[in-house]
Amino acid sequence: MPKLFSDEWVREYMKLLNESKEYEDAAKDWEGDFLFVVEPDENLDKPMYIYLDLYHGKAREGYAVDDPSKVKPAFEFRGRYSNWKKLIDGDIDPIKGLVTGKFRLKGNMAKVMRYARAAKILVEIARKVETEFPD
Repeated sequence: MPKLFSDEWVREYMKLLNESKEYEDAAKDWEGDFLFVVEPDENLDKPMYIYLDLYHGKAREGYAVDDPSKVKPAFEFRGRYSNWKKLIDGDIDPIKGLVTGKFRLKGNMAKVMRYARAAKILVEIARKVETEFPD
């Protein structure tokens, strides 16, 4: 089972994204790459990062990131580990998570809100990846 935000996890996630007709339709006009950031909290001692290049309903590239200063994405979505776990477990909606401050977004918020359905599908697909969470 792949560890959360490992290269193996990202490969499986991209495979499922690229197989999803629902995601392809919802994000058919989307152009923008992301850095997803898991911030440490009482259950995680160091941050985790993945880069994902999303373009017209497909994931073109993705990988775990050791040094976030080496990527310059259009968007950054970040939150504490406990909130990421709740997001992937289905207890937090990604858009409501932004509105309530559980997650923060750098980048064009209006653009992301126009693609709220695609954002929700991204999370639904992440839930399908068998994930080993750090203790």
